[in-house]
Amino acid sequence: MKPSVEPVVWTPPPRSRVSTSQRPEPLPALRLLSLPARGEDVAVDREGRLLAGLEDGRIVRLASDGSALETLANTGGRPIGIEVAPDGSVVICDTRRGLLRLAPEARSLELLLDARAHDLRLCNNAAIAGDGTIYFSDSSRRFDLEHWRADLIEHSGTGRLFKLSPDGKLELLLSGLQFANGVALAADESFVAVAETGAYRITRYWLAGERRGACDLLAHGLPGFPDNLSSNERGEIWVAIASPRNPLLDLLHRSAPILRKLAWALPERAQPQPVRQVRALAIAADGTIVRDLCGSSDDFHMVTGMREHAGTLYLASLEEARLAALTLPT
Repeated sequence: MKPSVEPVVWTPPPRSRVSTSQRPEPLPALRLLSLPARGEDVAVDREGRLLAGLEDGRIVRLASDGSALETLANTGGRPIGIEVAPDGSVVICDTRRGLLRLAPEARSLELLLDARAHDLRLCNNAAIAGDGTIYFSDSSRRFDLEHWRADLIEHSGTGRLFKLSPDGKLELLLSGLQFANGVALAADESFVAVAETGAYRITRYWLAGERRGACDLLAHGLPGFPDNLSSNERGEIWVAIASPRNPLLDLLHRSAPILRKLAWALPERAQPQPVRQVRALAIAADGTIVRDLCGSSDDFHMVTGMREHAGTLYLASLEEARLAALTLPT
């Protein structure tokens, strides 16, 4: 049964992209890598192998060409965020279980934070500092993964950003986020960035320097819904754009709440839908968009996670039982 929504009136910001080019770059050709089921995120281990969590609970590893797929573990839940720690272990955000750690070679799982015990409704994505500190998002206190659309329609802003120290201390850094999603660290770990999918922006929380403990916007007025984040070796942050902004949804946000209640009551196929697009932004530490790859594919859409490795960008999708890979233009 659908949960009810209590919409909040909100005026979406205008699109305000700052880039080296005002036109997106053409999307390079995609190479598709099959998975046994749908996932959402992708990570690369120290040997260059790919890792993904699947909707049936499996954590799988495969070669960069899509071969030699093996199952490392099963969380018994719904893993969506995957992050490789400096020590080679894998931190998993599971929407049903909470925060877990996998020792890949031992094939053993450790529950770091129980979702129920810590009131984590939708543990989503993480970033790990050099000392093992984990920064992670909890997207919504109102809705689970199956009803993510409800959070975007309601716009009540219950997402949170947490810090889990190596000694086990849990600290709330930010609350009131609009569907807190991807998390990434600056190259020098001076700040942690979190995507607010429902507000088309990337929020930055300062971890060091004179602004420590303060937050501001790294990027805002994005051209679509930002999902997972990841950092590359150049200090840039890749942003998965799951879908372009929807003019009808923007209009409904500005309108009387009853209209969004009526929209939510409609069958899913009649609600505002994601557009079939493949889009990836790379944002520098000063907020400048330095790469904007955009295009379409008949066989892949709704990019929800990405990872750069050795000149290749690997893409994951909430809607596809496959990964995609593209060679980054020089």
